[in-house]
Amino acid sequence: MPAGQSLARWLAVFGLVASSAGCILTKDLPDPALDVPAGYKSARLTAATDAPPTLDWWRGFRSRELTGLMEEAQTVNLDIAAATARFKQADAQARIAGAALLPALSGAGQETYSRTSGSSASGLTIGGREVVNFSASLSASYELDFWGKNRNAAQAAEETAAATRFDRDVVALTTLTTVANAYFQVLAAQDRIRTAQRNIASAERILNAIKERLRAGTGNDLDVAQQESVLANQRALVPPLRQTLDQNINALATLVSRPPEAVRVAGGSLNNIAAPRVTPGLPSELLTQRPDIRRQEAQLAAATANVGSARAQFFPSIQLTGQGGYQSSALASLFQPQAAFFNMVGSLTQPIFDGGRILGNFELTRARQDELLQTYRKTVVQAFADVDNALMSIRQTTERLRLQRQVVAASRRAFQLSEQQLRAGTADIVTVLNTQLTLFQAEDSLLQAQLARLLAIVSLYQALGGGWEPRMERPVDAL
Repeated sequence: MPAGQSLARWLAVFGLVASSAGCILTKDLPDPALDVPAGYKSARLTAATDAPPTLDWWRGFRSRELTGLMEEAQTVNLDIAAATARFKQADAQARIAGAALLPALSGAGQETYSRTSGSSASGLTIGGREVVNFSASLSASYELDFWGKNRNAAQAAEETAAATRFDRDVVALTTLTTVANAYFQVLAAQDRIRTAQRNIASAERILNAIKERLRAGTGNDLDVAQQESVLANQRALVPPLRQTLDQNINALATLVSRPPEAVRVAGGSLNNIAAPRVTPGLPSELLTQRPDIRRQEAQLAAATANVGSARAQFFPSIQLTGQGGYQSSALASLFQPQAAFFNMVGSLTQPIFDGGRILGNFELTRARQDELLQTYRKTVVQAFADVDNALMSIRQTTERLRLQRQVVAASRRAFQLSEQQLRAGTADIVTVLNTQLTLFQAEDSLLQAQLARLLAIVSLYQALGGGWEPRMERPVDAL
């Protein structure tokens, strides 16, 4: 039987075996068995038209300076740049893995020169002989991927590349929410410093009034000392607040990849920041909105493909190689028909005993797949909890802010009345001190409540995926 027909028959046999084994290799995808709730526990009923956050969700706070910092961070942040470099590496790895699905072709050209010795074994001297040979050839090799080993390895590399792209989105989302939090911390520190300075002025005014009573003979040194203590405490609050302000400005500088000296944050006040309304949508939408969930999905898919590739290593490896070209002793006749040569080889390698290496590798990939499955399930469960926690935080901080405003209004009125009575000479100094301290604490607590509400809104944006646009990008050159 001719060699070509024999090889074709063997290929047909292996094709039938491969078709029967293919159904085995597709059973590796695990069932996540996710329990997706119908709604969030802490979410109020919303209209069916509620949309997820927009891509530029930070514009809802209506701060031009915040928007500028966000846009700058997206282009110059070093963490995002490093994550982008990582997914470029993963794209290159995917191309490397996909190369095994195509034949390998190489060319070669060679010139050989040889000369025989001019001495014979009997000692007689004869003329030596010179020989020159020229050759040009192409070599090709290809592994028949009947069992899907190379195909699954390439698929695993592609899914890993997709996971690194989602990881870049996770880094970007974390960076942007960190910018927003740091900016609001700057505004809160500025507000608290201004409030502390107003309180210092109020404490100085009360101290002067008490000193006037002392000079009039209606006060005593104890009253003066107590008020001086209040004034000193208010002044002592300012340095930590300025430290917090500087630290958050420096944090913003790091996020936009600039030295602190090159960053100017005008800031302003929390009162100038709008509080956008964020709708959570449905829990099922979260599975596509959050990039960390999509990252875990891609990693699980990569692990599943690796299981198929590891399983295929139990089956024979079929390799086809061939070489052809021209060979001649004269360069002028190198490409003549009579100078042509070729050879073809088909080989089959079946593992018989390897000390358990293939089995161990298969079990390792299965265990890795199970680990990523559990990590994926935990990521989804944690995502639902993150949204519920953020919704609850918004609700409670909003209520706290409403009640704290009432506290400030009542405390301010009480302090004003006590100051009026102090100047009229009818107020008890203890009452003045108490109302004064109550107002100072209430005003600072109000600013902290405003900050907490804004941070809760940012955390909800982050929990919902932060306006991340769900898309499955594939490297253009990947196979």
